[in-house]
Amino acid sequence: MNDLVRQHTALSDTDLEWLHMLVSEWQLLSDLSFADLVLWVPTLDGTRYVSVAQMRPNTGPTSYQDDMVGHLVPRGRRPLLDAALDEGRIVREGDPEWREEVPVRVESIPVRREGRVLGVIARNTNLLTVRTPSRLELTYLQSASDLAQMIAAGAFPFPGQQVDMDASPRVGDGLMRLDAEGVVTYASPNALSAYHRLGLASDLVGQHLGTTTAELAPSRGPVDEALVKLASGWAPRETEVEGNGGVIQLRAIPLKPKGTRIGSLVLCRDVTELRRRERELITKDATIREIHHRVKNNLQTVAALLRLQARRMDTAAPGGANAREALNEAVRRVGSIAIVHETLSQNLDERVEFDDIADRVIAMVAEISPGKVDCRRLGRFGILDAEVATPLSMVLTEILQNALEHAFAPGERGTVEVSATRGGTGRDDARLLITVLDDGRGLPEGFDPQKAGNLGLQIVRTLVEGELGGSFDMVPGDGRGTKVVLDVPACPQK
Repeated sequence: MNDLVRQHTALSDTDLEWLHMLVSEWQLLSDLSFADLVLWVPTLDGTRYVSVAQMRPNTGPTSYQDDMVGHLVPRGRRPLLDAALDEGRIVREGDPEWREEVPVRVESIPVRREGRVLGVIARNTNLLTVRTPSRLELTYLQSASDLAQMIAAGAFPFPGQQVDMDASPRVGDGLMRLDAEGVVTYASPNALSAYHRLGLASDLVGQHLGTTTAELAPSRGPVDEALVKLASGWAPRETEVEGNGGVIQLRAIPLKPKGTRIGSLVLCRDVTELRRRERELITKDATIREIHHRVKNNLQTVAALLRLQARRMDTAAPGGANAREALNEAVRRVGSIAIVHETLSQNLDERVEFDDIADRVIAMVAEISPGKVDCRRLGRFGILDAEVATPLSMVLTEILQNALEHAFAPGERGTVEVSATRGGTGRDDARLLITVLDDGRGLPEGFDPQKAGNLGLQIVRTLVEGELGGSFDMVPGDGRGTKVVLDVPACPQK
């Protein structure tokens, strides 16, 4: 709609915003009218109309099989559009049109804003299924007529009341028509069922909806005056009411077809099951986060016990130094898993921003550096599922431990860079390329990373190839040092 309005018309941005508000609301008018709506706006030179929006009813058959948006019609071809635009009134005169052997009644409703007519809504009703209307249909049509008069007078949509039509109640969910005092004159079967869910034992017709709703909603103090006014339709508002184990959503629409409030429409929807499922999900999320929090605490306890045991090792005894170092490595392995669970305990889903985890793993492993080694990260890992983040954190820990222990002599300066690339030129965003490069002493002569027997590399091979479904290689760096290359899927393997 933005492109069509700016290309063909002279409407301002504020006028365009008004049309957007109207289009966000006019499903209501279409459903109440049992009719298709097409919004026509005069072109810049005033010789044609351009259709900028279209809506089909959920309550009846369409009268347009084709999409009308973008069509241009010369002025004079549709006299009802001309009359509504020039005279600023709703035009209903004329015989039905025949479209593909279907009779269609056409009406034109001027769209007014601040005294100016911006365009015209063509309301097209398929007459093929016309029959003696029921009380519900008569109420719908009368309400549609009132809304059309408000649009023609510039009183609808309501300024500042942006409505999310996907979340708001619709006509078919439940509708009540109130008089000027807030008394129900008509309630659809769905509306009555929704109020029975709240605990109403009688009919709604003849009852003051605001008072009845406030009585059904549990309250420990005085009656909620705001709820009474809203349910009485005094202002365009939305709310939810809960009682007797049920939850209903209300939307009030004051009706002022001639500038004076004659009553209101109240749309309602039973959202009991929807809210129940939402609460179950919230409870589930909270439970999962609590589990991750407790797992993190337990892992930290295990790490603390291992650290305590390492400190009590007698390094002077045969094998004592090696045993202490083995326990310290175990502490770091446990710690890398704990970091992932700590991050998961703060999220609503099972996904984590791995850049933060990588930075914490780098800082944790850097503490063991025998020299003055600078560890840093380049690039972004991005968001990863927990099934990938947990083994990847352990892999990163092992590779960094290996680099810091074997690449540099005590007191030697150096750097270790962790680079991450996700997607990019010629790469699938679902894969992650990780490079760990150091400028240390390099690989021993004849070293084969695929056959090396130390525990750290065995863990890396098992996790990368077996659990992550990726590839791992360790080669000499450019000039000096060692380069470790990991290519792993960024999503868990099914």
